[in-house]
Amino acid sequence: MLGVNKSRRGARRGTITIAGLIVVSLGLAACSSGNSPSTNGQSGANSPAAAAAAKVSITPAGGDQANPKTPIVVTASDGTLSAVTVTNAAKGTQVAGALSADKLTWTSSEPLGYGASYQVVASAVNKDGKTTEQKSTLQTVTPTTQAYPAMIPAPPGQGATFGVGQIFGISFDQDITDKAAAEKAVTVTTTPPQPGAWYWLDKKTAHYRAQTYWQAGTVLKMDVNVYGVNLGNGVYGKTDRTATYTIHDSWIAKADGNTDQMQILHNGQPVKSMPVSLGKDSTPTHVGPHVISDKNQEIVMDSCTYGVCKGDPNYYKATEHWAERISNDGEFVHENPNSVGAQGNTNVSHGCINLNTENATWFFNNFNLGDVVEVTNVSGPKLPIYDTYGDWELDWAEWQQGGAR
Repeated sequence: MLGVNKSRRGARRGTITIAGLIVVSLGLAACSSGNSPSTNGQSGANSPAAAAAAKVSITPAGGDQANPKTPIVVTASDGTLSAVTVTNAAKGTQVAGALSADKLTWTSSEPLGYGASYQVVASAVNKDGKTTEQKSTLQTVTPTTQAYPAMIPAPPGQGATFGVGQIFGISFDQDITDKAAAEKAVTVTTTPPQPGAWYWLDKKTAHYRAQTYWQAGTVLKMDVNVYGVNLGNGVYGKTDRTATYTIHDSWIAKADGNTDQMQILHNGQPVKSMPVSLGKDSTPTHVGPHVISDKNQEIVMDSCTYGVCKGDPNYYKATEHWAERISNDGEFVHENPNSVGAQGNTNVSHGCINLNTENATWFFNNFNLGDVVEVTNVSGPKLPIYDTYGDWELDWAEWQQGGAR
């Protein structure tokens, strides 16, 4: 009996111990389950967030009336650009452009055409490598008409230079109603710097000159940036142009109608004096500054070219030599053997400045385009400002009043 009872007590103790182990085991499992990895991997709540989609922006925005001079700019955010194409819809040609080093910006590098449609397709990728594509179609402005800017004088050839009296300017082939826009679109840079201003001769032509004659050695650069510019009433600039001009040494001739002598100044210093015959009373030489605009070793002078034709007592037609034009009104500095006896004492010409052969040859070899001939003590009127080049007849205050206001 004692043996039996002992066995039962041992059994009870064994049962309690196993149950306790089970409880402890369950407790350990319950405590550790929240801090252990799931058998199926990480939970969704703790996984990395997906990268934001790349965004693409295109300017100008799609639509009508884009300025062809305004660059197309494509930018990316939350990613980088992977491809950009801008295509002329009618021609199928692509517009050139460049991608920035960080691949965040693409910018077109050539002007667009007027009245054209362009299709823009741009792609960008985000950090996950996912692609976003953006498309846009823009239409450029269609001008009522286009104005071509002829430069005054024409852009020179290599080595060509001009005198200190040279007038510069632009002559459009269409009327310009917004003169301020035209002036703003043209940049004139002089080295060394000198004050200058515009004067509009008419609705198409504007001249540019300094306050006084240009300094010898001046380099003048004119940038005509009128493409894409509304010059008024829907007239847009047809093209941009640029030219660089160099001013040579100062050559100024001073012809005096009282003494019938012409003094020559080179860089302000007198170097020569020569007898002349100026215009007679019925055909006087214009008073004031003249600028040489053309030169010919031989030329046929016909007064009918400026309205004095056969039947008029002042009509003439003759072949002359060593001739340099100083106005479009038929005035030249030239050789005239027939007036040698009057040169130095009497004014007998039709308005020209007559010289003998030796002096005319010297003058022709030393005076060039843009050089100045000033005429004093004659009865002729001032040159009209439009008569190549009567611009220097105006003082500075008057000249400035002729610009866009």
